[in-house]
Amino acid sequence: MTATVPAPAMPTSTAAARDPLLDNVKYLAIVLVVSGHLIENLRDVPAAHALYFFVYLFHMPLFIVVSGYLSRNFTFSAGKARKLITGLAVPYVLFEVAYSLPRYFLYGKLEISLMDPYYLTWFLMSLFLWRLSTPVWQQLRWPLTIAVGVSLLSGTSGLPDELSMNRTFGLLPFYVLGLMLRPEHLDLLRRKWARVTGAVVLVIGLCVAFAVHDHVKTEWIRWRHANAQIGVDDVTGTLIRLAMLAAGAVLVAAFIAITPSRRTWFTGLGAATMYAYLLHGFVVKVAERFHSSLVNPVGVAAMIAFGVVLATVLCTPPVRRLFKWAVEPDISWAFTKLRRPGGTPPRSREQAVMPKSSQMS
Repeated sequence: MTATVPAPAMPTSTAAARDPLLDNVKYLAIVLVVSGHLIENLRDVPAAHALYFFVYLFHMPLFIVVSGYLSRNFTFSAGKARKLITGLAVPYVLFEVAYSLPRYFLYGKLEISLMDPYYLTWFLMSLFLWRLSTPVWQQLRWPLTIAVGVSLLSGTSGLPDELSMNRTFGLLPFYVLGLMLRPEHLDLLRRKWARVTGAVVLVIGLCVAFAVHDHVKTEWIRWRHANAQIGVDDVTGTLIRLAMLAAGAVLVAAFIAITPSRRTWFTGLGAATMYAYLLHGFVVKVAERFHSSLVNPVGVAAMIAFGVVLATVLCTPPVRRLFKWAVEPDISWAFTKLRRPGGTPPRSREQAVMPKSSQMS
């Protein structure tokens, strides 16, 4: 039986507004991300390669869909813009530099390019650009169709690595899908028939992954290169990309459906998945040094178990307190006071709660 965390007697407005389902999804997704990265160099073991292929079909699309869903209210207001800077832009710069330092100490090679994301930081860059584009997608009549078209067309061009363009355009449909979702769509996935269907879909997906992983190039699930770079013509590449988008969307829905929608022992950890995402890469780089002794079934199982523990620990309050300065930096000192366009002073608290008719009288 899954242990649950009792709700506080008088929850804060922030805690009350959080959907346990989304936090649970984020926690379980980061477990997949961390474990997937830990077995990435162990793919000479057939089972590890199949699991890696299966997880990579949907683990980042899952994060991106949830990010899109949580970005539905994004605007170009001053407050939102500041959160974008402190939550994505500043951590991107800090971790882009941090992940470049080991190369310098180990190999005497220091390369820092803020326009060309290195290692895990591509997600921060892409999310920054996706979030900026939110108001545009919300004005279009067929946003998902257009986003899919952009994704497929991006595969026909040799896009540069700057701004993580291949992934930014290729994975764009998942972000737009998240923008289009509404609470009632998530409510559908909470139903019993959806949970049963989701479990069946994931089992079928895992079986298919074990059957085809040797016949599908890994680059298709990484979204890093154009069709020609992977070695196929544009017609074939477009069909494969469309299949990857469809498979990712189905598996994302299935995974959300089987995720507990109630508060659990790990619900609170789901609010801190960015810590686990940005910090686990350093541990992965250390684990790579023991590659030769881990390329076996026991080593793969050990790395998967270690990934679960590592992801969990990196989401805990002590780690959050220790690294808050980097993941959620407070740079309020760098901003001016919030002000309304045209210099109009903000309304008082009393004005803010008064109905418009009262304010106009």
